[in-house]
Amino acid sequence: MDEVVEPLSAGGLQAYEALKAGAVSAVTNRFSAVYGARGGHFGAREREACRRDLAFHLDFLEPVLAFGAVEPMVDYLRWLRSVLASRAIPTEHLVLSLEWLGEALAEQMDAADGALLIAAISAARDGFLGRLEEPVARLAMPDSWPDATHFESALAGGSLREAMTIVNGCAERGCGWVEIEMHVIQPALYAIGEKWQKNQITVATEHIASAVAQSVMTMGFQRSSTRSTANSKRVLLACAEGNHHAMGLRMVADAFALDGWDVQYLGANVPAAALVRHAIESRVDLVCLSLSFAQQLKAVKEIISQLAEQLADKRPRVVVGGLAINRFSRLATLAGADAYGTDALAAVACGNEMSRG
Repeated sequence: MDEVVEPLSAGGLQAYEALKAGAVSAVTNRFSAVYGARGGHFGAREREACRRDLAFHLDFLEPVLAFGAVEPMVDYLRWLRSVLASRAIPTEHLVLSLEWLGEALAEQMDAADGALLIAAISAARDGFLGRLEEPVARLAMPDSWPDATHFESALAGGSLREAMTIVNGCAERGCGWVEIEMHVIQPALYAIGEKWQKNQITVATEHIASAVAQSVMTMGFQRSSTRSTANSKRVLLACAEGNHHAMGLRMVADAFALDGWDVQYLGANVPAAALVRHAIESRVDLVCLSLSFAQQLKAVKEIISQLAEQLADKRPRVVVGGLAINRFSRLATLAGADAYGTDALAAVACGNEMSRG
């Protein structure tokens, strides 16, 4: 599925942003009135959960309205249904909540934009309902080495010592650090995330696993001996505003550094204006941007537009990556990026190829 719908006008998007909070409140009240009247309990806790979920729906709907890309919204609905089901939370209200949000928004918008919004919601709803029986596809990633299973156990147990023993063993076998990150650390982290989604581990376990993995990555990189000779190329890496998941980008930064690049790593959730200013002041040759979700596409497009506006044909080339790009590579084109990388080595290969151009 790769359905595209007509996006809203610029005025329609502005109206959408202005009306979102009101729509969330109106639909929360509607759920409370309807389901509370039917004898269901709809107290303060239920209202807050309802409000939070509705706000997430609208965040994920925004890329459909801005760019016409339906599939990420369908993917979100399918993922959310699986998460709710794993926690024994009813899922039958997912479609109804979308329809009620559409009604609340459209009645206050320009008729043409309101019709486009309803069409976008209908396309997402139909795509979701048409794939109810399909399992949510696992994200494609580099092959997992046997060490990854043991490393996952070390992460879940919060054992930095055991985790370091595993990666040190890989290094002693002659494995490069980027390979270890891609084939051991990355698969283990994805497995931890999947277990959280299936309600098999707690949030606390997921957090301690991430903290241990970050420590391992820092120590492992410092000990790595597989470094190329320094070159004159400079790369800036950052997570687009709204993206708080920087672990994968840290792996990409390690790969560039070990390839000899001068690395400017800004980390998670970097505002567009600050990122552009740093890119210009640092005279970087390449910018790598990470997106976890499609709603960060707007920020990435803004970054690329600002770089082009301020530097014209001297702007650095831009490579995008991250979970959203790996699931929907077409988002790279919608953002205006020069290329996309599916993993750390692919990103470095893109950078080296473009630097020769």
